[in-house]
Amino acid sequence: MASEYVLELKGITKIFPGVKALDNVSFQLKPGEIHALMGENGAGKSTFIKVITGVHKADGGEMYLNGEKVDFKGPNDSQAAGIAAIYQHVTAYPHLSVAENIFMGHEKVKHGMIQWKEMYEEADKLLAQLNADFKSTAEMGSLSVAQQQMVEIAKALSANAKIIIMDEPTASLTKNESENLYRISEKLRDEGASIIFISHRFEDMYRLATRVTVFRDSKYVGTYDVDKISNADLITAMVGREITDMFPKPDVKLGEEVLRVENLSREGFFKDVSFSVRKGEILGLTGLVGARRTEVIQTIYGVEKLDSGKIFLDGKEIKIRSPHDAIVNGIGLLTEDRSNLGLILDWGIGRNITLTEIEKYGNKFFTNDKAERIAAKELAEGVDTKAVSLFDKVSTLSGGNQQKVAVSKILASDLKVLIMDEPTKGIDVGAKAEIYDIMGQLAQRGYAIIMISSEMPEVLNMSDRIIVMCEGKITGELSREEATQEGILEFAMAKSLKNTSDK
Repeated sequence: MASEYVLELKGITKIFPGVKALDNVSFQLKPGEIHALMGENGAGKSTFIKVITGVHKADGGEMYLNGEKVDFKGPNDSQAAGIAAIYQHVTAYPHLSVAENIFMGHEKVKHGMIQWKEMYEEADKLLAQLNADFKSTAEMGSLSVAQQQMVEIAKALSANAKIIIMDEPTASLTKNESENLYRISEKLRDEGASIIFISHRFEDMYRLATRVTVFRDSKYVGTYDVDKISNADLITAMVGREITDMFPKPDVKLGEEVLRVENLSREGFFKDVSFSVRKGEILGLTGLVGARRTEVIQTIYGVEKLDSGKIFLDGKEIKIRSPHDAIVNGIGLLTEDRSNLGLILDWGIGRNITLTEIEKYGNKFFTNDKAERIAAKELAEGVDTKAVSLFDKVSTLSGGNQQKVAVSKILASDLKVLIMDEPTKGIDVGAKAEIYDIMGQLAQRGYAIIMISSEMPEVLNMSDRIIVMCEGKITGELSREEATQEGILEFAMAKSLKNTSDK
């Protein structure tokens, strides 16, 4: 009798020294199904994938493929059984061609010779199936993240994978790129593949999955039909508590103007950008891909050079030629790319926090380690960073706790203005609520906050005022009371709508 499931795991347990990474978890994947797997960082999702793909051997439990028990000795066994994994951070060979990456490890060989022509032709056919806009001869390193993920999918297809695991595939993608990935996933499903789609984003789950399984604290919580579970119940399943207020935005009496920019322009990027932000205010800055929001704040912060325009702090014009100038003037930036630009992952928590203000804790010959540790501890505890000690490497923390360390780092300086670029990108739902709570507390303490965000619920619920940009220009400003999703989108598409009406 044929099995109801193409993949089934029962009672899977995995123990690392001192840590139970998986505790009696179960999972079932049906043929031709897109099944979402969700849970907070540290819930056990990554370890679970590695058990399925043969990277880790389970210490307990059983795995079945099409009803037959399997015991993978390593990744090769998993691949031979038709299982492929596509990760958020693509592990590619950047200096090799797309075709070489697709067939790496299973090259087409005849009489001891690699059949290059056949491989490039086959690779182009696979890319055509995915509607790729690049050829198999392209160098892998020249491709965008979305294009590299497409190559990974082509690689899975080249190995005849029937079970495809996608681990946070949309985390680094734009809305359009995500939509293309959805289309590809649905095409694969319709052609008979079964997909496990791991994501923090509810829109991914609602858009693609029919069922969702939730892990929490290394344990299996439950499997639910997507169309039968409410958002609130799903959040409770993931975090183990009801988040009564996902957006804890306090009422803050706004003070005087702190920062004002007038007619900022940077050739080829943005033109005549003017806005202000007041003490205690959270100013939302939003727009679609290509709106140039990040370029504007990078220029205010001194990362890029301003062509024209003026910046005022507390009513006085200031010149910012570098990030150091910005910090000295009381302007801090929480960068969108915390892994590469915001933190040094191999360093400890404490040293990351005090890095920009290290001169406060000594001189060029000696560092007052005790004073540095006390300051770092105070700042880390102030935002409720969860770690064993200040010496823990930042790389060992969850995304939410890494973001808290990044916030602590900018708070180490004496600031008036906080620029927060995509402050909750890539972190789970429980940690998001904590970051919002921290933002609210900072506003209450009098910081003027500029929040750049692509997430509509975040923009609508956390902003006192919203500035909308389109293709390098401000196209609208909305108060908290008058802002709606439709209104923001109308302003966000203002230029393209005008161009359409002109035709």
